Amino acid sequence: MKGLFDLTGKVALVTGGNGGIGLGMAKGLAMHGATVVIWGNKPDKNARAVETLRAFGGEVRCEQIDVADEAAVIAGVQKIIDEFGRIDTAVANAGISIGRASMFDISAEDWQRIEGINIHGAFWTMREAARHMLARGEANPDDRGGSIISISSTSAIHGAARNEHYAATKGAVLTMTRAMAVELGRKGIRVNTLLPGWIRSDLTGGLQENEKFERQVVMRAPVGRWGEGDDFSAIAVYLASDASRFHTGDDIVIDGGYTIY
Repeated sequence: MKGLFDLTGKVALVTGGNGGIGLGMAKGLAMHGATVVIWGNKPDKNARAVETLRAFGGEVRCEQIDVADEAAVIAGVQKIIDEFGRIDTAVANAGISIGRASMFDISAEDWQRIEGINIHGAFWTMREAARHMLARGEANPDDRGGSIISISSTSAIHGAARNEHYAATKGAVLTMTRAMAVELGRKGIRVNTLLPGWIRSDLTGGLQENEKFERQVVMRAPVGRWGEGDDFSAIAVYLASDASRFHTGDDIVIDGGYTIY
């Protein structure tokens, strides 16, 4: 009998899978037997991520896809289906942050850029994965279902000063995910979102060496440290596996206790 968390034969897509949370999730999926496809925009990071993931012995592919480009997402999903025949898990993780000194410095261009990736890109990815999962289930009722995972942020549920544009996009991801969970639940497709706290990644690179920020913000978390990408490996495996077959529409906070203190 296959183990509860065995992902052998499953195919997973992770956008922004070349670093941070995305790579941590991709590693968990690869460790447990999934074929993993990552999308990323930086060739050097992509190559390093592929090398890391291939060490686990499974199939790994990487594509340079701009998730803000709807046509590119559609073509990218179709390429996975053409090569591997299926997508069982899609992680809409790709996202950006644009730091500004105050809300009065956030421009229209900032809004358009961050919405294009964080909202539109997440929607295109989730929609196209769901389209395939639905078609697969209609063709073969014994092969219905799948898991879709979006990445929101604790910024969606607490005040994020000077970061209104980022918080707005992550709030949109949270509510969009809930709506998809309702629409797709009876088709056997689970849709959940993760709300990370302060995680070491390229998005937080400028803050990681700031001693005042470290002391006043990060160390307030009960666990007393930054989160790491690998802290998301296990939740990826759980949500991709049959262990979560009754778990959908949830907002899962992974922040070291930051939002409760």
